[in-house]
Amino acid sequence: MTRARAIVVVGALAFVVVVVIVGGGGCTLPGQPKGVSLEGQPSKVEDFAALYASSCAGCHGENGRGGAALGLDNVVYLAIADDQTLRRIIATGVAGTSMPAFAQSAGGGLTDRQVDVIARGIRTHWARAETLSETPPPYVGPDGEARRGAGVFATFCASCHGSDGSDGPKSRSIVDGSYLALVSAQSLRTLVIVGRPEIGQPDWRSDVPGRPLASQQIADVVAWLISHRQEFPGRPHARSR
Repeated sequence: MTRARAIVVVGALAFVVVVVIVGGGGCTLPGQPKGVSLEGQPSKVEDFAALYASSCAGCHGENGRGGAALGLDNVVYLAIADDQTLRRIIATGVAGTSMPAFAQSAGGGLTDRQVDVIARGIRTHWARAETLSETPPPYVGPDGEARRGAGVFATFCASCHGSDGSDGPKSRSIVDGSYLALVSAQSLRTLVIVGRPEIGQPDWRSDVPGRPLASQQIADVVAWLISHRQEFPGRPHARSR
């Protein structure tokens, strides 16, 4: 064997040894395609748990159990809010409240696909309409009248919130100006219907046992609450100018 041929053979054997060692050790040779990673590519994340944890759990709680905002693991809420409503709220938020828009088209950071994943995931994980024995009032209701709402409040709400709504044995003020400035009329209606079981607030069936609230009564009490909004919430001195 000539010297040149021997060098070629030895070089080839050395290459084979390197390939075996590198391949067996799980390393990647230069030029070999790497596995796909989503790190640094947030717009490509389409896992519900990951999207909910990063975009929703801060307010709505881990596993939808509630926090600063309504728990989404609420069978009544998911019975009255249809798919279109869920998606719209996630995508565009609720104007005048602390619920922001999440869709990129509305100034948020999520793609349309990611919004769909969250909306579907909420229903898939937590909707259990079959557990409801009664049909709840509709998500959107009729116009209300504050005068009638005062009577509804006295009958169904005062035992917890106090006679004028400013304080009660089981709850703090429901007519606080700062609170009413941060909640929409629809949000108030939704809360009256679905309650917040995670903090002990009853739904539309349980304020007075055996007397569920009707859709018009809910509209009227919401109108009464809205009538307590202040022109300058949190700034009482401004009213004297």
